[in-house]
Amino acid sequence: MSIGETHPAIAARGEERSRRVRDLFASIAPRYELVNRVASLGLDRAWRRAVVEVLALRPGDWCLDACCGTGDLSREMARSGARVIGVDFCREMIEVGLRGDESPRAAFEADARRIPVKDGSMDAACVAFGLRNVVPPEAALAEMLRVVRPGGRVAVLEFSEPPIPLVRRICRLYERRLLPWLGDLLSGRPGTYRYLPETIEAWHSPQALADLMGRAGLAAVQWRALTLGIVTLHVGERACAPGGRS
Repeated sequence: MSIGETHPAIAARGEERSRRVRDLFASIAPRYELVNRVASLGLDRAWRRAVVEVLALRPGDWCLDACCGTGDLSREMARSGARVIGVDFCREMIEVGLRGDESPRAAFEADARRIPVKDGSMDAACVAFGLRNVVPPEAALAEMLRVVRPGGRVAVLEFSEPPIPLVRRICRLYERRLLPWLGDLLSGRPGTYRYLPETIEAWHSPQALADLMGRAGLAAVQWRALTLGIVTLHVGERACAPGGRS
């Protein structure tokens, strides 16, 4: 794939795009976590801990991890004592994540647009670096809202464009030049990591994503920038019934 050429997974539309994205992640599943650790300089762990903190999970709470991938975030939540159910449309990612994992969690192959969980059965729901892979993302947000009980929180952790011009230029240079090379080297799949920077640059601004979450039905949506705005953590909640009752 040459520089400047749009990644096939982005060029595709509809269900064909979903299939291409699923195949892409299946191909990099064995080394997905390794690439994340190295490419983020280990910062991805702190970002996921921030999700657990904002959800304020208590031991015994049920939490849904949408687009769970290999389960990095699921394991972090399980360490807090929460009972975690992960869903992802890529079976290979789930299998790699569950291999040798004894944490109290479960993971199932399912589309984030059609989550096989009962209405209002979760205390919280989250998605980390996966919402921009769902077309349309509103469908996944609506599903996470549906499965969370009234008063429960929904968190979204995603890459974003840093607001400081110098930081933004450095990040774009890293994403466009170094990251694809590094990802290809570590994953052994040439051209695969061209997908990531293209999706980041095409993604919503923090305010636009907050608006999207509001239109999906989430209330009291807030966000905060992490690591100079390289990533942004959004959180909203499912409104309680009149009178504050669930």
